[in-house]
Amino acid sequence: MAEIGYGMWGMGGWTGSDDRQSHESLDAAIAGGCNFFDTAWAYGSGHSERLLGEAVRRHAGTRLYIATKVPPKNLKWPAKAEYPLADVFPADHIRQCTETSLANLGLQSVDLQQFHVWSDAWAEDDSWTRAIDDLKREGLIRGFGISINRWQPDSVLKAISTGVVDSVQVVYNIFDQSPEDELFPKCRELGVAVIARVPFDEGSLTGAMTRDMTWPEGDWRNLYFTPDKLGETLDRVEALRTDVPAGMTLPELALRFILANPDVTTVIPGMRRLRHVDANLGISDGLALEPAVLERLRRHRWTRTYVVV
Repeated sequence: MAEIGYGMWGMGGWTGSDDRQSHESLDAAIAGGCNFFDTAWAYGSGHSERLLGEAVRRHAGTRLYIATKVPPKNLKWPAKAEYPLADVFPADHIRQCTETSLANLGLQSVDLQQFHVWSDAWAEDDSWTRAIDDLKREGLIRGFGISINRWQPDSVLKAISTGVVDSVQVVYNIFDQSPEDELFPKCRELGVAVIARVPFDEGSLTGAMTRDMTWPEGDWRNLYFTPDKLGETLDRVEALRTDVPAGMTLPELALRFILANPDVTTVIPGMRRLRHVDANLGISDGLALEPAVLERLRRHRWTRTYVVV
């Protein structure tokens, strides 16, 4: 599986997404050797899945690895321990959503089905493990994973100890380094794959954001980058710029930092446009960051104290 995969949230409903550009970018990524694609029903109520399904059919002779996600039945992000599992992932909901995603994708089986939220308060309830075992036994899914709540990397440690979980998807980037503390060692011990998401911190680590930036009404980034949070974030981006090696861009540094960690199986940047595909896939060249650079990047770890879905 390619070390740089493809995150498809932006194609499902972000403002500015365009289906024609999405098809072009997907085709270019496949031609460039990208073979892991991460989508979800929640990305545009199946729109992202349908876009990916069309790409799969256009490239029927190419082995592609497809991952999607079961949304919480109560449609609440992030998951909270006080929510009963029966309200979030009852067995019939897991099956129905899997069948819906397969229909959207036009596939008989998906390589990786994931829960889109999680709380370890549910880990010992065997109803979800039985549901996943049934889907695997029937061949509807080949693997199962959990997408971890933002900035809660340790909230899945009990679940992965069940032996049912094949992969975890977690926010991991230059700012968000906490998965290295407990999650990555546990995954290493148990042989659980790691999918690193949000490598560019939803855009701040591309270096293209400005302090007066705004988004249309309804765009979720208005919640992530409220004026006070945007200012604090860009202050940290400016501090980081002094540690970008000569001849390297900030987005390149962001991806190379993640690829430097041997616990990461694949990283899934969003690539809505051709220029994103070319830039991101070009970083999968085997070149490693110097140890001194990695050491300097450790100083930019940021423990966030506010909650965003």
